Amino acid sequence: MKKAQFLLPLVLALAGLCGPSQAQDTKAGDAAKGGDKAAMCIGCHGIAGYQASFPEIYKVPMIAGQGAKYIVSALTAYQKGDRKHPTMRGIAASLSEQDMADLAAYYEALGKSAAGNPAPVALAKPVPEALKDRMAVCVSCHGANFSAPIDGAFPRLAGQHPDYLYAALKAYHTDGNPLVGRGNVTMRSQVVQEADGKKKLTFNTAELKQVAAYLGSLPGDLKVVPQSRFR
Repeated sequence: MKKAQFLLPLVLALAGLCGPSQAQDTKAGDAAKGGDKAAMCIGCHGIAGYQASFPEIYKVPMIAGQGAKYIVSALTAYQKGDRKHPTMRGIAASLSEQDMADLAAYYEALGKSAAGNPAPVALAKPVPEALKDRMAVCVSCHGANFSAPIDGAFPRLAGQHPDYLYAALKAYHTDGNPLVGRGNVTMRSQVVQEADGKKKLTFNTAELKQVAAYLGSLPGDLKVVPQSRFR
């Protein structure tokens, strides 16, 4: 237990999933209106176990129960191109600020009010000692047990699908690809060291996979709430 407590303030600040740090205050969202607008979302996020196939196969993230401010922040990042996933960029481009606020309010409320299918939580191997040394300088942003972010613009990570977390973390490694990558400067600085025009990975892909597995093993509030495609 003490080992887990030592890791909790550190693990994901290093991994760079705090979300867009430049997030601004958002419009007030209407959850009821968001439910009416969610048809474009439920085909992926409303099906338990649904997997994306680009840029690799992984389960799409659970968003029911995620904070509204973070959902708006993430959608804004896709709209601006800071996150490059083509499908999500196309969807975000079609949304107004009010649409984003309404959808975010809906999915935050959905996680609190509806029964769903959280990912099965399994015991992951502890993060290796060699990684803990590098995590000592990291700053926490996701709160206790990675389920209570210190700012609403940061996501809940506990219990999220490990394969999604791994794919997201790797995206911060990616340069020069118009279809893959995440460009948040703060997050990138946690996984890549850059000096004199040269890049060095702070964590290699195998280590990122270990971090993702650890986060996915933690109990959390995220879930998939099955929804019909034909609302």
